[in-house]
Amino acid sequence: MRLLRIGEPGRERPAVLVDDEHYVDVSDVVHDFGEMFFGSDAGLDGLAEVAAARTAAGEMSPVGGQRLGPPIARPHQIVCVGLNYIDHARETGQDIPAEPILFNKAPNTLIGPNDDVRLPRGYTKPDWEVELGIVIGRRASYLQSESEALAAIAGYLVVNDVSERAFQMERGGQWVKGKSAETFNPAGPWLVTPDEIPQVRNLKMWLDVNGVRRQSGSTSTMIFSPAHLVSYISQFLVLEPGDLINTGTPPGVGMGHQPPVWLQPGDVMELGIEGLGSQRQTVIGPR
Repeated sequence: MRLLRIGEPGRERPAVLVDDEHYVDVSDVVHDFGEMFFGSDAGLDGLAEVAAARTAAGEMSPVGGQRLGPPIARPHQIVCVGLNYIDHARETGQDIPAEPILFNKAPNTLIGPNDDVRLPRGYTKPDWEVELGIVIGRRASYLQSESEALAAIAGYLVVNDVSERAFQMERGGQWVKGKSAETFNPAGPWLVTPDEIPQVRNLKMWLDVNGVRRQSGSTSTMIFSPAHLVSYISQFLVLEPGDLINTGTPPGVGMGHQPPVWLQPGDVMELGIEGLGSQRQTVIGPR
């Protein structure tokens, strides 16, 4: 099943995609795709029945021309994983980590997959990162196995972990300063449930800037699997239903090029992951 949210910012309606071009509105049975929904026992199973019945009745609307919001409501937290691809760690000249590197991103960075990305004041080195996102489907704390972790995953989605490298690397402290500017986490176009992604560790990933291929990779080069990450993170903090985990990026980020390539106002990023859809953002200047 593929979940999406349609409408203007702050007024998105939950929906279920029934094919690549049509959806059914479920806003009368689901308030939103957030903590209450994902934490409910009925949750996804009940929604699947509603969506199937409405599809059979022909209650479908076209996706075309509609604004897509992020497919989940603002999460309790966004937890990110650094240097989680072998080939990306090598391009940055850093050692392959022995344990996952964790940092946070402000939850209000979340925007729709095709919304504008706004650069922060004082920017000098804005960068892109296509990533696999994980949405948590149940409260998770001290999970003891990867099978428990898999059971806690509600689905997967495309995210762009936009970064300001000067803020991240040159302003001291933890990475959050370079990761948390408004609009720095485009997500979607939809959340895909795990049953539709049987080989999550073998998905092609790509990102173009102004029509030039910058990132081309695969989840097969992840160092730590999605299940391992969920289990590992749960040893240090409680993951709540609807939380988002950004799992790292393959090679080809701007700072990995020689010389580095940075985003500028007017640039267009297009990115996607096999089976999870694609995004398109225009970069705009600061407020």
